[in-house]
Amino acid sequence: MGSATTQAEAAIKAALDAASGIDLDVSRELFAAARAVGDSPQLRGALADSSASADARAKVVAVVFGAFRPVSLGLLTTAVAQRWSSASDLVDGIEELAVRAAARSDAKADVEGELFRFSRTVAANPELELALGSRLGDDSAKAVLIETLLQGRASEATVVIVSSLARQPRERRIRQLLDRAMSLVADQRGRAVATVVSAVPLSDAQTVRLTAALSQRYGADVSLNAVVDPTVIGGVRVQIADDVIDASVVSRISDLRKRLAG
Repeated sequence: MGSATTQAEAAIKAALDAASGIDLDVSRELFAAARAVGDSPQLRGALADSSASADARAKVVAVVFGAFRPVSLGLLTTAVAQRWSSASDLVDGIEELAVRAAARSDAKADVEGELFRFSRTVAANPELELALGSRLGDDSAKAVLIETLLQGRASEATVVIVSSLARQPRERRIRQLLDRAMSLVADQRGRAVATVVSAVPLSDAQTVRLTAALSQRYGADVSLNAVVDPTVIGGVRVQIADDVIDASVVSRISDLRKRLAG
């Protein structure tokens, strides 16, 4: 990711945080805009052209997306006014706005947890992962499949995020899309996401202690996603972003073998 995109992402996040009237309809409109820009090389080029003035790019937004709500138009205008390292980064930025808007629309929903559980379902079901990842399948049909699978099992915000991402995978795997969405939702809510792998399910007391320890270490609220994997034998393996804390028995055995071999 280039420095221009990093600065642009900070600008659109600030714009979203400052906006009012953010609901799921805004998220849906932003997802629709991301699809439209992603599907049209001409539109993508026009909106990402830093040699054109911000006013000129804003006029393109007004013409193409004039039927959108004012808050959605304002966020899109802010997005295209930024300098992006590439045109594809602009599409990612609009998509990021859509995910963050969905996260803001329902602060009580466990969107991170629901995204994680669906990701685990996909990982455990090769046929489902193949159906959602196939380049030959119709993207709208994939979205309908997701809506059917999640109906009554997840919040509307989660359904909107997952089904919308499935409509425009852009060469990305479904689990990659879900992982990015989880990180964005957590960041929007001021939290970090920790994936905890253990041989047996953690008790409530263990979960509370681990959450408190990680929150203190990282200086932010931490949302735990638990994975049970008997191959770790005992202990836990924790991953937050690129940080890995491996206190599993299997890791200790591996270290011991290396020392003995040396």
